[in-house]
Amino acid sequence: MVRRGGEVPDVAPPSLLYSVKQVELATRARLDELLRPSGVTALQYTALTVLERRDGMSSAELARNSFVTPQSMSDLVGALERRGLIVRSPDPASRRRHVIGLTDEGRALLALHAPAVQHLEDEMLTGFTARERTVFRDLLNRARAALG
Repeated sequence: MVRRGGEVPDVAPPSLLYSVKQVELATRARLDELLRPSGVTALQYTALTVLERRDGMSSAELARNSFVTPQSMSDLVGALERRGLIVRSPDPASRRRHVIGLTDEGRALLALHAPAVQHLEDEMLTGFTARERTVFRDLLNRARAALG
């Protein structure tokens, strides 16, 4: 709306939560586009990267670390297992629990996409100095930890 005299009224900036969600939606859409040729979704890719950092998680642990519900993770794990990207095996410490690990195919898929994913991250941070990138990562991790 334009006021009399051609002035544009002050508009409040979007909330921080809105901005964070917009960044998440934009990066997820770009990641889905980037991964589409390999038949892996952004959520599946996220789970694979979590396993890359910490192999041998239970499905419930993987769900928590991948930001999905246990029910969604069950479907996701099944799809990744059918593709040969992960394997489930009995936990040596507990007979009732199974742990999930990356296969060589899963590691190869992550390695294949690593340069493009890094490029996407670099594109997102265009205009940030090296120091700002470090601070931004730290602030995001602190915000996540405060809510976790």
